[in-house]
Amino acid sequence: MIKMACKWLDICPLRKFEEQGKISEEWKKNYCSTNENWNNCKRYQFEAEGKYHPDNMLPNGEIDEKLR
Repeated sequence: MIKMACKWLDICPLRKFEEQGKISEEWKKNYCSTNENWNNCKRYQFEAEGKYHPDNMLPNGEIDEKLR
């Protein structure tokens, strides 16, 4: 099986927060980098189902009010 990054990785608002130093790169390593991981990402699941999710929702589903 080929390991692929999440198809929304490049447009995910969490990348902006990561670049700004507001969240750790560990989120990307743990959820975004391979298909075994992004299937567990709540953001990915919501996007796939067409459900609203705020930009400050972390991959585990937690809303981080500090992220703006």
